Amino acid sequence: LFVPGDAPRKLEKGLASGADALLLDLEDSVAIDNKPKAREIVSEYLNANIGKKERPRLFVRVNALDTGMTDADLDIVIAARPDGILFPKSRHGGDVTHLDAKLTAREALHDINEGSTRILVLVTESAQALFGLHNYRGSSKRLDGMTWGAEDLAADLGAETNRNERGDYTDPFRLARAQCLFAAIAAEVAPIDTIYPNFRDAEGLKRETREGRRDGFTGKMAIHPDQVPVINEIYTPSTEEIAKAQRLIAAFETAGNAGVISLDGQMYDQPHLKRALRLLAHIG
Repeated sequence: LFVPGDAPRKLEKGLASGADALLLDLEDSVAIDNKPKAREIVSEYLNANIGKKERPRLFVRVNALDTGMTDADLDIVIAARPDGILFPKSRHGGDVTHLDAKLTAREALHDINEGSTRILVLVTESAQALFGLHNYRGSSKRLDGMTWGAEDLAADLGAETNRNERGDYTDPFRLARAQCLFAAIAAEVAPIDTIYPNFRDAEGLKRETREGRRDGFTGKMAIHPDQVPVINEIYTPSTEEIAKAQRLIAAFETAGNAGVISLDGQMYDQPHLKRALRLLAHIG
């Protein structure tokens, strides 16, 4: 769940939203003149909440490298030990490696275990970025997830809109979404679907979230607390799905090294096993 870094009341409400992670934003939702104050608010919020046992993970979206503000963001927030950084407008894996070095230096300065600060990366916010998706694998051991953005990409393209009259993404943005999914799987990190901007359209959110899970995404970002229960319900496997996955895995284990097994009158092979293992890994 995105929360503006300069909005203390919204930050406090975020804790009870049910989101797996709060994305404390120092970038797009904060005006230039408010960024110094937002850094202070986010730092105080982290210091007050990071030690709590029952809380969502706390990530900070910093400003992009080309703004010249990334170091100022990191200088303040890393001292407060966030769980991770949401890194916007990345062009390629080299940008993540660059961020990794910045985090390592600041962790050492504040006596934080190296690698503790994780990275989520936004990878499709410019046309250039779509040509750098092949080299995120191995860019940093900190990298946990990859997501994409349609709004900044639309601005970069000069697109009049990124959705058609039915509310579906147009072809350039469907391509970016698919490429993010492929790149995340290739990098062996979690693929996370982008926001659904119309927070009053619950049916549209449900449809897009179901499509995301169908295609292989393992989560979705939200911009309003009301979106969180919908996303959680759709992305949480049912007890039936979990039980079936467990039975399928057990059947393969019983069969030894079999490439194909029969279960409940149907044939299952290695791709089915891989999906079952991934489902159980997703729920921890």
